[in-house]
Amino acid sequence: MRLPAPPPRGTWRFLLPGGTSMTPRRHALALAAALLLGTGGILAVILLAACSGAATTTLCGSQTLSVSGGAYTIMNNEWGSSAPECIATDGDADFTVANSSISKATNGGPGGYPFIYKGCHWGACTSNSGFPIQVSDIRVGTVTTSWSTTQPGGSNIYNVAYDIWFNQTPTTSGQPKGGELMIWLNHSGPLRPAGVQVASNVSIGGHSYHVWLRQWRWNTISYTMTTGTTSVSHLDLQPLVADAVSRGYIQNSWYLIGVEAGFELWHGGTGLATNSFSVNVAGGS
Repeated sequence: MRLPAPPPRGTWRFLLPGGTSMTPRRHALALAAALLLGTGGILAVILLAACSGAATTTLCGSQTLSVSGGAYTIMNNEWGSSAPECIATDGDADFTVANSSISKATNGGPGGYPFIYKGCHWGACTSNSGFPIQVSDIRVGTVTTSWSTTQPGGSNIYNVAYDIWFNQTPTTSGQPKGGELMIWLNHSGPLRPAGVQVASNVSIGGHSYHVWLRQWRWNTISYTMTTGTTSVSHLDLQPLVADAVSRGYIQNSWYLIGVEAGFELWHGGTGLATNSFSVNVAGGS
């Protein structure tokens, strides 16, 4: 956010009476309880539905939640608006914009950027992330990511974007001093990245992008997919980082400290969802 393989467990649901959803694990528990109680099975389903609802966490304002055993953190991050807006998560690497009354002019910044991340965000770090990584050490396969989303249409105005941060030193307790690399998978409404367009229809890592640059307190380099998508699988960050380095926007001496993915909200956005998200950090070639 400018100022900032199969889906994992919990990304599909069973529908219970009244519209309550269940993960496969909770559905199995409900069936077992029903068998044990026989004719009292209805009571067991109702009880477990209530437990399922209790497991859902709602985040508003700037609230955060560590999920997936500490591997990821989810943050609501409504930084540019005071309108009601919240997200909900079941504790896995997923979240949904539960409600949003954000309404901002599109010639300025968004009202918020609800997102999930691995690595560090303003000094708050996830467990055993594999970051930081010096840019000069990023090879093919070093950092890959998958992300599946749900994107409502209508009058909603938003983007679907990765926000990848680079710092001049391995750690920072605040705003990174280096660069910001955004990858726009898609957008809804009359939006464009900040800054000026510096390249068009560039093929990078098997995808076609337009490239934008905003130079201010730090460089914001935005790669917008020329054909929007709702998901990416095993997207390798190395070709994009290498392109930004070749243009002089990111330095080899800097450090990649975190990978974020979320939705910049200008208007509405209720129903936007991260169905699954993962970042893999490994030795590349």
